[in-house]
Amino acid sequence: MKIRRVLLHFFPRYAVGRMVIYGKLMRIDKPIGTLLLLWPTYWALWVASEGLPQADIFWAFTAGTFFMRSAGCVINDFADRNFDGSVERTKNRPFARGLVSKTEAILLTVILCLLAALCMTPLNLLTWVMSVPALFLAMTYPFTKRFFPLPQFYLGLAFSFGIPMAFAAVRSGVPSTAWLMFTANALWTLAYDTIYAMSDKEDDLKIGIKTSAITFGDHDISASMLCHFWFTALMAVLGVKIGATWPYWIMLPAVVWLQIGQYHAIKTRDRQTCFKVFLDNNYIGLLWFLGLAGHYLWTVAATRL
Repeated sequence: MKIRRVLLHFFPRYAVGRMVIYGKLMRIDKPIGTLLLLWPTYWALWVASEGLPQADIFWAFTAGTFFMRSAGCVINDFADRNFDGSVERTKNRPFARGLVSKTEAILLTVILCLLAALCMTPLNLLTWVMSVPALFLAMTYPFTKRFFPLPQFYLGLAFSFGIPMAFAAVRSGVPSTAWLMFTANALWTLAYDTIYAMSDKEDDLKIGIKTSAITFGDHDISASMLCHFWFTALMAVLGVKIGATWPYWIMLPAVVWLQIGQYHAIKTRDRQTCFKVFLDNNYIGLLWFLGLAGHYLWTVAATRL
């Protein structure tokens, strides 16, 4: 409310109203998507730079991730504008309530993509080249729910492209380590977004869109946990590959403990519980980042001793 009062002081009431609506369309009030995109990007930046990412590259990826996630939310709501009103969790979104037009959504998406491109100004040509498939995946994902049985896997590819882009920006190349992390993150995304889809399963069945939770059927929980298992296994392989020290390895049992807790929670198949479990994946991303940051800090400290 304080922010709204400040805006009203400088801008006309109509403009403030539109900005609030656009903010909701961009999910500024729900940063979980940005965080789930940022953690793997930060993993890649730390590994690629061996714990010392340049400030300009760090801030370019941080701001760019925010803008692209926001653009993805806008185009997602544009694609789902005829469905969201029938889903309990999304019935109050701006499009579902008729608060925004198609033209506004498309224009906002273009502006956000241009802002993301502006963030890439200090980055090299390879990073720009890598951004093309990343943009394509982000903009087309919402439409895959009409025909692709595993749209959450497609989302996993979109959510993972920050990893090879980070390596390209730091090393001017994309080594096998980047693709190892890319695969691990795609599996993690498939795991947590299937759990997310479980919270909407009844509504999605009624309106006829496709999700991994529907495709996996009664095996949705098993499929999610299998993806979690291979994600964690690949992160362990990453640890071996980079010669990780103890700060990284102590995160492994902590992550497994959280995953076991997720398994027991989603067995209830309760909507709110599944949604909360989805949100809690933020802690898994944070733990792996702390493990990587701690590893490189310990390595530097050990070298100086």
